[in-house]
Amino acid sequence: MSNESLLNVSDDQRLGKVEIAPEVIETIAGLAASEIEGVASMRGSFASDVVEKFGGVSHSKGVKVDISETAIEIDMSIVIQYGVSIPKVSRQLQTNIRQSLKNMTALEVNQINIHVVGIQMETEEDGHSD
Repeated sequence: MSNESLLNVSDDQRLGKVEIAPEVIETIAGLAASEIEGVASMRGSFASDVVEKFGGVSHSKGVKVDISETAIEIDMSIVIQYGVSIPKVSRQLQTNIRQSLKNMTALEVNQINIHVVGIQMETEEDGHSD
């Protein structure tokens, strides 16, 4: 892993440097998203789907982090449950991600963009059977 992909979060150099990899931010955001009711799943890439097929867990699935000199931007692709308010769930998701990152890393995020890429309909097990 090159130093260019790490985010330096420590201004005090007396004890050393503290750097956070973008993958850590993706994982924290993914875990924060899983706590929100109404989020059915997160839509990942082909690579994260392959990891899950072999029994692994990809907590950063559906999360993309862009780090520049002046901003941290997060893009999250989710599948939402049928019947929930998309704006309400999206606001809760943005708030929870922002708070989780602030508490765990002391980083301020400039943008958290939520992309609703699907709706999970009720399955037969969820509905009432007659």
